[in-house]
Amino acid sequence: MRIALVAGETSGDMLGAGLIQALKQRYPNATFEGIGGPLMQAQGMTSFVPMERLSVMGLVEVLGRLFELLAVRRNLIKRWRQDPPDVFIGIDAPDFNLTLEQKLRQHGIKTVHYVSPSVWAWREKRVEKIAKACDLMLTLFPFEAQFYERHQVPVRFVGHHLADKIALDTNPVPARTALDLPQDKALVCLMPGSRSSEVERLGNLFLETAQRMLRVRNDLHFIIPAASVERRNQIEQLLAEFAIPLPVTVVLGQSHTCMTAADVVLLASGTATLEAMLLKKPMVVSYIVAPLTYHILKRLVTQPYISLPNLLAGREVVPELIQLQATPANLADALLVRLQDSDALSQLHETFMFIHRQLRRDADQQAADAVAELLEHHD
Repeated sequence: MRIALVAGETSGDMLGAGLIQALKQRYPNATFEGIGGPLMQAQGMTSFVPMERLSVMGLVEVLGRLFELLAVRRNLIKRWRQDPPDVFIGIDAPDFNLTLEQKLRQHGIKTVHYVSPSVWAWREKRVEKIAKACDLMLTLFPFEAQFYERHQVPVRFVGHHLADKIALDTNPVPARTALDLPQDKALVCLMPGSRSSEVERLGNLFLETAQRMLRVRNDLHFIIPAASVERRNQIEQLLAEFAIPLPVTVVLGQSHTCMTAADVVLLASGTATLEAMLLKKPMVVSYIVAPLTYHILKRLVTQPYISLPNLLAGREVVPELIQLQATPANLADALLVRLQDSDALSQLHETFMFIHRQLRRDADQQAADAVAELLEHHD
């Protein structure tokens, strides 16, 4: 059994490693090849190209590397058409993988796409390309699977690996001890994002929000997990330029522990909202993009929500304060309410627990089962 895979970034590498491990239980003699990171390689996969060559963010950066990316894809198509694997699994990276899947499928190779692009939110027409590109779509969330079922694309909802890894109940006390944080203060975790541009847009806004909260309650302490050394330096620079010193601890990495320790989280929209939800934390979600980008997206996006907790609940369970609504006053008010209202907190906890159980399906095994069924199903 020869299984080909391509993952383009760290999150895909994690999914790929779990999937390879689960597939090896079913096919002990299987070999794995393609493009993957250190975790997939540790499971025995041969990576033809370093995964970081595919990890490019943003339009301008992609244009700068376009010829290289196209050449990598052409070489993979040529290699696998000459010597076809039993199945190809593209993990996320839809701009790279969907075309690759389409070309391989035209050649009679079975193809799987793992992690749905956000076609349900915008550019819905892409589902037509997906239908041509893959024999099977594996989704992390149930509402995505419902979307593909409506469009008659073969799909399996496998759940989310984070829901498997995060305990249903967590205790903030050990997390506070581990980070040397005060046990007697209300703790607010600030997460302005992992990219330089996000910290630039949201960093000062979040610090001004903290300052405003302190005027109402003086028993607060703030914690900011920095995604990298560069982000930590950037955050510390913002703090140094800030007029009034804040009771704040900046931590390198450890976002999971920081969120576990917190009573409430203020964060940029993204995967972190899913993690905060699985940790059952009340949160306020914020985001700011360039005015022109916002204007364009507003016309394209068909969903009423941007954060995963709201998308998964199918209603607004956490406030989303974006663009002009994202002011220190609005954010501070929303956070202070969430520190006080115990009835709302217990309702929120119940909602988050329900969603956590729904997503906890042993994703690696579910994904491997779905791939095995496809391999054993002869047309």
